[in-house]
Amino acid sequence: MKENHMSSIEMTTTFADQSMRETAQAILRANDRGGYTVPSAKLYPFQWNWDAGITALGWMCFDEARAWQELDSLFLGQWENGLVPHIVFHQPADSYFPGPEQWGLTHRTPPTTSITQPPLLATMVRLMRDRAKDNGLAKERIATLLPKLIATHHWWSRDRDPENTGLVVSYHPWESGMDNSPAWDVPLAAVPPTQREYHRRDTQHVDAAQRPHKTEYDRFVYLLDLFRDLKFDAARIYAECPYRVVDFGTNAILLRATNDLADLCEDAGLPDEARAQRARAEHMRQAFALLWNDDLRQYVSLDTRTGKQLVVPAHATFLAAYARVYDGPSATQQFALLERWIGQARFSLASLRPDDAAFEPQRYWRGPVWPHINWMIAEGCAHYGRNDLHDRLCADTRTLIAEKGFYEYFNPLTGEAYGGAAFSWTAAIILHWVLES
Repeated sequence: MKENHMSSIEMTTTFADQSMRETAQAILRANDRGGYTVPSAKLYPFQWNWDAGITALGWMCFDEARAWQELDSLFLGQWENGLVPHIVFHQPADSYFPGPEQWGLTHRTPPTTSITQPPLLATMVRLMRDRAKDNGLAKERIATLLPKLIATHHWWSRDRDPENTGLVVSYHPWESGMDNSPAWDVPLAAVPPTQREYHRRDTQHVDAAQRPHKTEYDRFVYLLDLFRDLKFDAARIYAECPYRVVDFGTNAILLRATNDLADLCEDAGLPDEARAQRARAEHMRQAFALLWNDDLRQYVSLDTRTGKQLVVPAHATFLAAYARVYDGPSATQQFALLERWIGQARFSLASLRPDDAAFEPQRYWRGPVWPHINWMIAEGCAHYGRNDLHDRLCADTRTLIAEKGFYEYFNPLTGEAYGGAAFSWTAAIILHWVLES
C-alpha cells in the first residue's frame, strides 16, 4: 500500500492553519458578552451593527446556535420604524465615547445610537443559511429574522431615499463604516464644529496617529447632537442635516443585500415581497450611473447638498463586484484598475489609492488595509472569475494576520498592525474566508 507522506511545507501550513483557527475561535469566545460579541474589549465595548453580521459568519464555523444568537441580540435594538442602529448598548461601559447618554436614547431598552451602518445583514443571513449544517435550526432562525430584515430594508427605502432616487443617503460619516475616509472631507467641512466640551476615549487605547483628527470629531459630535435636537424626526433630518451623502459603499452593500433578501423571501414563500425587493434592486442598479466618475474611471460618492461627486480614489469602488454591478467590459476595466492599485503597495488592499495626496498608511480609513473589506472585494472578484485577484487579496490578508496578529487594520506599505487587538471581525474573516480558501 502506498504511504501518504506530507511534505514539510504542507505540515507547516497545516499546523499554522490550525493555530490560526484556534486563536480565532478563542478571540470570539473571549469577546463574547453573553449572546453578543464586542469588536475589541476596551476600544469598542458594545455591539456594532456590521461587525455583528461579519462576526456571525465566524461563529457559524464552529457554533451555529451562537452565530444565530449574534443577530438575535443585534435586533433587540431595532427601532419600531425598522432602523437597525449602528451600536446597541447592551451593558454599560465607560471606555468608549460617545456612550448612550450622549445620543439621548437612554430611555430605549436596550439603549442605542440613532444612526446605522452598511446594511449587509441580509447577505450575512443568506451566507449563514448556505453554510449551515443544522438546516432545521437555520430555517427556524431565518423565519424569525426575516420580518426584521424586511422592516429594515423598507426603512432604508422610505427614510433614506424619500425622493425615490434609487440611492440612499447617510447623515453621518460613521454610517459609512469608513469614518474618516478622505471621501468625506468636503461634505464634513460644511458641518459646523461643536462648541461643547467632550472627552474622547479612543486615543486612550490607540495612538492618536492611527485615529481621526479632532477637527473631524468636532463635527461628528455636532451631528449626533443635531439628531437629538431634531428629535430623530426623519423628515426634518433629511431637510436640515448639513451632511447628506450618497455613500457608494453603503449603496453597493445595500444592493447586494436587497437581492439576497429577495432570494430569502422567495424561499420563505413570500413572492410579493421578493418581487418588490428585486424591483428596488433594479432601481438602485440603474441609479449607480450617477456615481460613475469618468476621470477616475471608478465609482465615487455624491454630496446631495451640492449635487457634486466626491472625487476621491477610495477602495469602496471595488464593492461594485460584491454588488454584482459589472457587465463584461466594465469588469475587465475595473479589475485592471484593481491590479494597478494592488501594485502600488506591498500588501493589498489600501483603502485609499497609495499615490493619492491624502494617503496616510496608518490612519484608520485614510490608507490602511481592512481584512473584512478585502474579503468582500475578493468575493466579488471570484464571482467574476478573477480567482487570481481573489487569491492575492486572501494571501495578503493571511500574511498580515499570521505575522502581525488579529488586529483591526494594517499598514499596506509595511504590514504594521494598528487599532484594536484581538479583533472579532478579523477572527471571523480568518474562519469564514482565509482558512476556507
